Amino acid sequence: MGATLLGMVLANSPLSHLYTVFLELPFTIGAGSFEISKPALLWINDGIMSVFFLLVGMELKREVLEGHLSSLRKASLPGIAAAGGMLAPAAIYLAFNGSDPVARHGWAIPTATDIAFALAVLSLAGKGVPTALKAFLLSVAIFDDLGAILVIALFYTEELSFLSLAMAGVWILALAALNRAGVRRPAAYILFGVPLWVAVLKSGVHATLAGVILALFIPLRAPEGEESPLKSLEHALHPWVAFGVLPLFALANAGVPLVGMSIRDVVHPIPLGILTGLVLGKPLGVLGVAWLAVKARLAALPEGIGWRQLFGVGILCGIGFTMSLFITSLAEEAEAASHAGAARLGILAASVVAGLAGYFAIRAGARGADGNS
Repeated sequence: MGATLLGMVLANSPLSHLYTVFLELPFTIGAGSFEISKPALLWINDGIMSVFFLLVGMELKREVLEGHLSSLRKASLPGIAAAGGMLAPAAIYLAFNGSDPVARHGWAIPTATDIAFALAVLSLAGKGVPTALKAFLLSVAIFDDLGAILVIALFYTEELSFLSLAMAGVWILALAALNRAGVRRPAAYILFGVPLWVAVLKSGVHATLAGVILALFIPLRAPEGEESPLKSLEHALHPWVAFGVLPLFALANAGVPLVGMSIRDVVHPIPLGILTGLVLGKPLGVLGVAWLAVKARLAALPEGIGWRQLFGVGILCGIGFTMSLFITSLAEEAEAASHAGAARLGILAASVVAGLAGYFAIRAGARGADGNS
């Protein structure tokens, strides 16, 4: 949050020129005739954010194998709710922007949930929040992240280089061989992950997906008495991502220049579609589809959770922030976000509104549960 505010201040202060120079500062790495040259903004979005996606991938693997998503009974309701929470915001965004062939490319912006912010707001609601509710929100957000990863892979991919894809396939086979051979040192997987990232970057598929692929091959289980390679790496990366990667990403992507922006820009269908999709579409999608699934006996409410509390979680899912900003940056790369500043403003406004509304809804739901008991 501090990095977001700093980005906003820098983008609208006499230092805005230095802020722009920093984002456009070219960095080049290479050896011989091979080199990768990108401005600082793309190194952050394509390179450093791969560490964030590596962490997300490891959380996904751990939850699926032994956590909240390790059985069909546990995973069915949050999975169904997450699907509704992605479809409803996308439909609302397209209702605002479907007639504009450029603007509709950003349909996925309001479909994402920021796990860290949503769980942080839930934790602020106090000790009365049941553990099952936190587990449900975490499960929905993880499915949401998985959906976002698939959306990025399928809909925000540039022209493909089949040679680079073949090279990526070679490195994936090498990672599989490491896993099969029982190699448990995370450093060995990172060593193979770097050339995998380069191959994916050159392939046209977004480079951050290399982080997710790498996570799938890092072993979770270890012999008795030894620490899990995946859990140890996940634990080691958490502070770097929380206090380094995400603040740097927010600083680079949340700086919205307000100079020259008019009311017409703010009420443009793009920011309105994002704001409405996140604030209204998320809770409607999560709660509506979950209600239908429970009534159809496809899933059951977790023990100790009522519909009022579930409604609060649905609102918190409207905190898009990191993933929404990330997808906005992809839309810009595809020259599809002609109102990028207003789109970012819509994301920030929606995240604030959803966070505050979700907090009070969770508190009200907890008081209602106490009263019923």
